[in-house]
Amino acid sequence: MQPKKLYAAVAAALATCPLAHAAVEEMPSTLKDQQSVAITIYNENLALVKDTRRVTLEAGPNRLALREVSGRMRPETASLRSLSHPGALTLVEQNFDFDLLTPAKLLEKYVGRTVRVVKTHPTTGAESVETATVLAASNGVVLRIGDRIETGLPGRIVYDGVPANLRDRPTLVTELLSARGGVQTLELSYLSGGLSWKADYVAELNGADSALDLNGWVTLTNTSGTAYPSARLQLVAGDVNRVRDELRQAAGLAGRMAKADAPASEMAQESLFEYHLYTLQRPTTIADNQTKQVALLSAGGVPVAKELVLQGSDYYYRSSVGGIGQKMKVGVFVQFENRESSRLGMPMPKGVVRVYKKDSAGNAQFVGEDRIDHTSKNERVRLKLGEAFDVTADKKQTDFRRREPGNKASYVFESAYEIVLRNAKKEPATVVVREPVPGDWTMLEESSRHAKVAAGTAEWRVAVPDEGSSTLRYRVLVRY
Repeated sequence: MQPKKLYAAVAAALATCPLAHAAVEEMPSTLKDQQSVAITIYNENLALVKDTRRVTLEAGPNRLALREVSGRMRPETASLRSLSHPGALTLVEQNFDFDLLTPAKLLEKYVGRTVRVVKTHPTTGAESVETATVLAASNGVVLRIGDRIETGLPGRIVYDGVPANLRDRPTLVTELLSARGGVQTLELSYLSGGLSWKADYVAELNGADSALDLNGWVTLTNTSGTAYPSARLQLVAGDVNRVRDELRQAAGLAGRMAKADAPASEMAQESLFEYHLYTLQRPTTIADNQTKQVALLSAGGVPVAKELVLQGSDYYYRSSVGGIGQKMKVGVFVQFENRESSRLGMPMPKGVVRVYKKDSAGNAQFVGEDRIDHTSKNERVRLKLGEAFDVTADKKQTDFRRREPGNKASYVFESAYEIVLRNAKKEPATVVVREPVPGDWTMLEESSRHAKVAAGTAEWRVAVPDEGSSTLRYRVLVRY
């Protein structure tokens, strides 16, 4: 009989005869059999695991229990193949057992079955044994002991054994046919949740706010239910499209901040499709329920530009409002170029950038943080760190009128504004006044010339003297 026909015949027998299942002894495989493991982790709580193990198979039917796989495995993505003897395996059936052994689970599995209850006399210490039937175990325990019903746990419960479908570790049980007996090297690959990564950056500004030192870290979190010893680690940065399902869970673990200087980058990066792939240049062990950090990049003396921005709104260009705001906050931004000429030039995965600056005593103080999206080489990174304390603004509308008020179909408005910028610092400041002007607009008058930086945005750069103020006035015509 040809091998393919033999496989089909045995597979049909296994599928139709329950006794055939019982006749094949289960062969466990643990991490002791593991030759290597490779993990590729994506941004949104998804990882590709490739687990290589060396196992001994029988010729013909086998029931292989691959223990200590991820408890968050997506079993529909699992694939098992022989690396040492390609084509030698034919998969018949697989079952993912993730119902793990606990006292509560064990009791639950014994509903409808008998157990022994061991009681200890409080005075003599003598033990007595009674046989009980477990009636319920979901919201408390209900037992039938003889002709009475008892709730709770009246003593120690002794079980006859552990049910076959209750495992102490997440296990993938695979029923397969092997064309040969003996030792084979198998690779199990699957997608899993419970493994995630994110980028975190720590930056320190110099005294003049003209440059910063930047360290990047990769923060890995493993809640998959198993460990990955000496793993080959790769990370994919990019927004990979996924079909959403009801089993997706958000990882709610916070990473920790790295305060020490990062060493030179341990990550090599390359383009992969429309994403970026980062490869750790050494194996690393990722323990279960662990958060660990790996250096991503390190750059010193990156030139930065600080900017103070007063951001306006568009609502007051179409109605009479009078006073708009007193002591309005002025945003503080820093920006730098991700270029080799700026001592960077490496694709930066999305993450949080935390910025520090040393005080007069030399102690680093936290001055703000912002989140960046995936940033390619040669792009600009712009961070909002907070609101200025010593630079504020008073803004009011000094005039408003509707052109052609008798024409109901006409929406043409003329309005004027005064913005007083105050600087309490002992050094001068430059404030960018950015106004989103709606509709088709024309600047009629202005005390300082504006720049039209976008179709609906006027921008002024106003110099404010130390411990002084400057006033910006302008009049604009808006058509809708």
